[in-house]
Amino acid sequence: MLVIEGCPSSRAVTVFIRGGNKMIVDEAKRSIHDAICVVRNLVKDPRVVYGGGAADISCANVVAEAADKVPGLEQYSYRAFADALEVIPLALAENSGLNPIEAVSEVKARQIKEKNPRLGVDCMHKGTNDMKEQCVVEALIGKRQQILLATQLVRMILKIDDVRLPGEKED
Repeated sequence: MLVIEGCPSSRAVTVFIRGGNKMIVDEAKRSIHDAICVVRNLVKDPRVVYGGGAADISCANVVAEAADKVPGLEQYSYRAFADALEVIPLALAENSGLNPIEAVSEVKARQIKEKNPRLGVDCMHKGTNDMKEQCVVEALIGKRQQILLATQLVRMILKIDDVRLPGEKED
């Protein structure tokens, strides 16, 4: 590795990437881009939330609690939204080799019982679900953007008032 430092008035950085094949180089480029985006987000807004699905489960718990206060059929949309928020923790658990339903249900129950929103999926198998102890955080701006974009997409789909099937004639 060659590092050149101390250049006067330097505002640019060049990263050279080498790899055994194009796929390795492309994956390294993607990883570096992701890391730079995280740093950019933290410079914009340094607030963080606990990772490992802790924030998602905590939000799902609050939305499910709010559903209990909504009368009529509207509460089903609240419950569906709460279920959708649990998809990321379920995926984390499954990708970590855990039983996803069992792992997320356990964390969800513990969050409610202990009133501890830091509890998430123990993806690293460290023996604790406390994301503060594991030092697992993610940028608030990224988490907020995920939820906003997903919500906007659902609203857009729900606004569709007509569905056409292939080969169907217009009236």
